Amino acid sequence: MTSNRTAVVTGAASGIGAAVMRELQGRGWRVAGLDLRAAGSDCDVVTNMADGDAVSSAIAEVEKCLGPISAVVSAAGHYEIIPVLDITEPVWDRMLSVHLGGAFNLARAVLPGMIERRDGAFVAVTSELAIGGGDGDSHYAAAKGAIIGFVRSLAAEVAPHNVRVNGVAPGPTDTPLLAADSPWREPGYLATLPARRLAKPEEIALVAAYLIEDATFTVGEIISPNSGAVI
Repeated sequence: MTSNRTAVVTGAASGIGAAVMRELQGRGWRVAGLDLRAAGSDCDVVTNMADGDAVSSAIAEVEKCLGPISAVVSAAGHYEIIPVLDITEPVWDRMLSVHLGGAFNLARAVLPGMIERRDGAFVAVTSELAIGGGDGDSHYAAAKGAIIGFVRSLAAEVAPHNVRVNGVAPGPTDTPLLAADSPWREPGYLATLPARRLAKPEEIALVAAYLIEDATFTVGEIISPNSGAVI
């Protein structure tokens, strides 16, 4: 059990972020939740991850509240299915700024302290769609694919400072991001998966916790718990 260490989880109010927060708390971590609404963490900070200044202020508030940050999980985001010719510039920009921009803003805020202390784990949640693509998912897949490139490049840059950067690329997961009528919930689609079901957010949280606590020799990797959607 890890104790008296601080983690930050973005998107902690629901879905995978909430599951990661609960998993780490159960392992003895003090967890700060960053989201657009309160997450019920040990230190909630309501912030917009697409706003770099707001994220920097939020991290400063967390450190004042809980102390030095040893781990972060970038899980904030949203999902929507839109044909590429229907994607407007504002829709495209929002997708990139929340997902990729959010991961960048978080890294820029926490890495100086981690590098100085030579201690840190950064986990970014990307997506199986970044690997396999999807019909109507071009802007989402582009944002998540860019996160994979960001993770691998950042990992190489900060590994000499004993800071590990890795990613989790879940397949379709049973969270509020998937509407009740989502094609990813249709029995016909689920039947194509070797596991025959959606992943549970708690299962994705176990992967994030593994990368933080146990995978001490893992750098720049993307683990994809996806029910066998991509093998």
